[in-house]
Amino acid sequence: MSLAELESTIAAMVVKGRGILAADESAPTIAKRFAAIGVESTVENRRIWRGLLASTEGLGDYISGLILFEESLEQKSDEQSTIPETAWAQKIVPGIKVDKGKIPLALSPGDLITQGLDGLAERLRLYKAQGARFAKWREVYAIDQQAPSQHGIAANAEMLARYAAVCQAEGLVPIVEPEVLMDGSHDIERHGEVTEAVQQAVFQALARHHVVLELMILKPNMVLPGKDCRRAEPDEVASATLKVLQRCVPAAVPSINFLSGGQEPAEATANLNALNQQAPNAPWQLTISYGRALQQPALQAWQGRAENKAAAQQALLKRARLNHLAMRGEYQADMESD
Repeated sequence: MSLAELESTIAAMVVKGRGILAADESAPTIAKRFAAIGVESTVENRRIWRGLLASTEGLGDYISGLILFEESLEQKSDEQSTIPETAWAQKIVPGIKVDKGKIPLALSPGDLITQGLDGLAERLRLYKAQGARFAKWREVYAIDQQAPSQHGIAANAEMLARYAAVCQAEGLVPIVEPEVLMDGSHDIERHGEVTEAVQQAVFQALARHHVVLELMILKPNMVLPGKDCRRAEPDEVASATLKVLQRCVPAAVPSINFLSGGQEPAEATANLNALNQQAPNAPWQLTISYGRALQQPALQAWQGRAENKAAAQQALLKRARLNHLAMRGEYQADMESD
């Protein structure tokens, strides 16, 4: 493990007022996003879209990391640099999603598990040669009457810890993403209980596998009521989320980069703002690793048309700037109409 290499990457990624843009959608997910605007999910269209994101002038003022899908590492933006090179030109660190998607956990109804550990070290060496400096792995926890079970929570924690250890051994910073889904009719208390159990198990597993906490990033869900329950106000979300983080996340972790998890763009920004207002002196940076909540307005502006590139980039830049303000606790809802 090269500590100097990992420390350099962390220093470039954990910067006050900057967050991470997730552009690592799997083939089915990006096809769904493109279909909503009438665009076919071809290799070329995906190249154009992710190159558009990476080349947005000024994005580096608000974004310090870009998570890419495997095919994007070798693709070139319209500026004829690879997408990782295009990102790094603005001091946006390029990274890579390395898990291979979720499947049902055998003999554990309702629980899921993520694949991709086989051959991970070899893949990481290739991705590193292609410009990636960090990696991301997601485990998913659905809530119902039976799930997630203690067995499911433990199995997923073990996968995240094994992945993170391999990343650090190969010189890539691991983003550890345990996502407790907001799908369902559960209340905010149930979501908080499950999130707490998940995060406790994850950090116990990380300790067992000797993962250096100072050289990783946590990408958790916020604590929210289920989509079919109700919508909570930002102060309630922030209070419930901080309660879990303070119980579970060691102060050694430098940055907590929240996933948006199906929240609307303005909702995700308002909730982040409340978190930073309630915990201005938190031991960790409280910031973002948003995908759809950053990309959605830009996608709507783009519509797959070359003449809309500038408008799409301006929409992305506005969303990134508003989240930058939320990282400082300075966001206000009326800024949405500015």
